Amino acid sequence: MTSNTMVNVGARLSQTAASNPDGIAVVEPLNYDSNGARRYRHCTFAELEADSNRIASGLLARGIPPRTRLVLMVRPSIDFISLVFGLFKAGMVTVLIDPGMGRNNLIQCLEDVEPEGFVAIPQVHALRMLMRRRFRRARWNVTVGRRWFWGGATLKRIRAIGSPDSFSAATEAGDSAAIIFTTGSTGPPKGVLYSHGNFDRQVDEIRDFYGIQPGGIDLPGFPLFALFNSAMGVTSVIPDMDFTRPAAADPRKIVEAARDWQVTQAFGSPALWNTVGRYCEQQQIRLPSLKCVLSAGAPVPPHVLKRMKHAISESGDVHTPYGATEALPVASISATEVLGETSALSREGAGTCVGRRFPGIEWRVIEIRDDPIEDMAQAHVLPPKEIGELIVRGPVVTSQYVTRCEANPLHKIRDGESSWHRMGDAGYLDEQDRFWFCGRKSQRILTTNGPMFTIPCEAIIQRHERVYRAALVGIGPRGQQRPVIVVELWPERRIHSAQEREELLSQLQELARLHNITARIRNFLIHPSLPVDIRHNAKIFREQLAVWAAEKLER
Repeated sequence: MTSNTMVNVGARLSQTAASNPDGIAVVEPLNYDSNGARRYRHCTFAELEADSNRIASGLLARGIPPRTRLVLMVRPSIDFISLVFGLFKAGMVTVLIDPGMGRNNLIQCLEDVEPEGFVAIPQVHALRMLMRRRFRRARWNVTVGRRWFWGGATLKRIRAIGSPDSFSAATEAGDSAAIIFTTGSTGPPKGVLYSHGNFDRQVDEIRDFYGIQPGGIDLPGFPLFALFNSAMGVTSVIPDMDFTRPAAADPRKIVEAARDWQVTQAFGSPALWNTVGRYCEQQQIRLPSLKCVLSAGAPVPPHVLKRMKHAISESGDVHTPYGATEALPVASISATEVLGETSALSREGAGTCVGRRFPGIEWRVIEIRDDPIEDMAQAHVLPPKEIGELIVRGPVVTSQYVTRCEANPLHKIRDGESSWHRMGDAGYLDEQDRFWFCGRKSQRILTTNGPMFTIPCEAIIQRHERVYRAALVGIGPRGQQRPVIVVELWPERRIHSAQEREELLSQLQELARLHNITARIRNFLIHPSLPVDIRHNAKIFREQLAVWAAEKLER
C-alpha cells in the first residue's frame, strides 16, 4: 500500500454495517436488576455506523477543519467507539491518551502534543480550563455530557447537526489518523503518529493471522482492541473493570460477561489473565465458548498460559502477540508451543520466545548500540543465536514520534526509501527465525565482565517456588554496575520471620550460583510489590527499583 492510496480506516465500519447491519456491534455493562442479573445496553453495526456518521459530519458542520488534532478522553463505552470512528471518518487526528499514566505524565503529554481541541467528559474540560495557559491552541472543544461554564459544543449538539448518511473523508494511506502514547516504562511517554494505512494494515494482519471471522464475540480488556473488532465485524463486550488497573479487575465480572454473551475471543494484559486464570482454577470454572485468548504488553509467564488454556475451550489456545506502540503486531506464539517447547528453555535462561513474525514484517538483529544509526549501512547485522537489538520494518510500523521528537534519530534507521524501527529490545533469532526476548536494551546491566540481560537472569530466580516475579537491576556507573536481584513473593508464600527471610535469601543465592548467567550475582532483596506500568500492570519499572535497591544496600 503506497502512501497516496485512498484509505480511511473509518470506512471499515461502513463495510461491516453494510454486510451485517443488524449484528450487535458493542455491548456496554450497566447495573444489576432486582434478581441480581447484569443489565446491558448495546447497539448494532448499523446504529454505530449512523452515529459515527453523525459525529463526523457534525464536527465538520461545526467548522472544525480536517486534520485538527483533537484529544479524546471518554470512558470505554459505546460512545468511545462511535467517537473514534467518527473522528477517523471526519479526517481528524485523534489523540488517544491513557488516563492511568498518572496525573503528571498525563498533563505533560497533553501539553507536549499541543492539542487544538478536546472531545472529553466534563472533568477533563474542568482541568483544561484550570490549566488553559498550557493549552492555548485548544479552541475546538466538545463536551461529552453536560457542559458547565466553558464554551464549545456538546456531543448532543454535534449529533443534532450531523447526518446519519454514509460519510468518510478522502484521506490517503499516509495521512495522520491518531497519536498514541507509549507507556513510558523506560523513559518519558512519547507520542507515536499513526496513519490510516497503519491502522488499515493492522486490521488485516490481526484478522488473517488469528483467523478472526465476522460474527465472533470479543471481550476487549484493552479499549483500543474494540476498534479492531468493529472493523472486523466482531461484537465487542466491554468488561466491567478499571482499564487502568487490569491486575485489580474482579475476575467474577470477567467470567460473568464471558458467560452472558458466550464470548469466543478475548484480549488482555498478562496481569488480567493471571487474575482470571487463578480464579477459574480455584473455582473450577471452564469457559467452553472461548476459543482464542490474546495477551500482550509484557512477557506472559507460563503459569498464566497454562491456567488460561485450561479455562477455555479444549480446542482453543492462548496467543501472545509481540510488538510495541510504535510497531504492532510484530510476532506471535501460542501457549501450546510455549508449554510444549520453549518454556523449558526459558527456565534455563534462554530468554522468552515471542514466536514468528507476521507476514508483513521484516526483522533483523543488529549489534547493540546506544547512539543514533542514521543509515542501515552503519548497522552490523548479527547471525542467529547472538544477542543484539531487534529492528523491524513493515506497513504496521509507524514512521515517527511527534512529541519527544529527539527520540526519532535514536529509534529510526534510514534504508533507501524506507526506514527500520529500533524496538529497544535485546534478544536473538534462532534457526527457525523466531525471536527470543532477553529484556529491554536500556535495562541491560553493564558490568566489568560484560553485559547481563534481565529476562534470562530473572527466569533462573523465578524457578524458586516462593518467587512470583523477579527483577535484575544494576547499581553504580555503567560499565561497573553491580547486579542485584529484587524479588516479589507469591501472596500465599510470603515470609513471616527474620529466620525465614535469611533462609530464602540463602536459597536464592545458591540457585543463582548454579547457573553461569547468574553466578556473579551476590545481592538479593525482597520487595513487597514490584512497581509496574499502569497500562498493562506487567512491565516492571526497573529504573525505579534500582534507586530503591541502592538505598536499601547502603543502609
